[in-house]
Amino acid sequence: MLYTLAGGGTLCGVAALVLLIVSTATDFWMQYRYSGASANQGLWRFCINHKCHAHTITVAFWDATRAFMLLSVLSCFAGVLLGLSAFGNGTKSRRVRTGGFALLLSGFLALLALAIYTGVTVNFFGKRFLDWRFSWSYIVAWVAIILSFAAGGFQLCAYQKNIAELPPTNVQGS
Repeated sequence: MLYTLAGGGTLCGVAALVLLIVSTATDFWMQYRYSGASANQGLWRFCINHKCHAHTITVAFWDATRAFMLLSVLSCFAGVLLGLSAFGNGTKSRRVRTGGFALLLSGFLALLALAIYTGVTVNFFGKRFLDWRFSWSYIVAWVAIILSFAAGGFQLCAYQKNIAELPPTNVQGS
């Protein structure tokens, strides 16, 4: 049972890792109209009519969102590696448990990043641009959060199942 749950957790973790990387790196968190032209922005730059530029506004929310997303990617990567180590020689249940916690932490960090981005976008950019919407990179990040939490849950369930299946040790009295 350990390998089934740990395998499911690792598979979800790999999918979450790929989606977190894609979401963090792409420029489609928000789309809007700017002076009649189509525009979009990501965490690192904004694009107007397919010409991209670095963000000119230095606001703390960009740095916070970027930092939490990068930490989420690193935590997810660690969780996946620890999950994969469960398939090595023997069961390494502590690694599975630690991988589960790393994946849950990854989901929490990405959730924090999206909470910051959503709050600022709705309150600041939503008032600045009339015709705007969240785009596919933002949605991919939400899917990655769900997968990361699921992966962490699977890993922790694998750990609990492994602990429950261990035979009791016989203590011989002298």
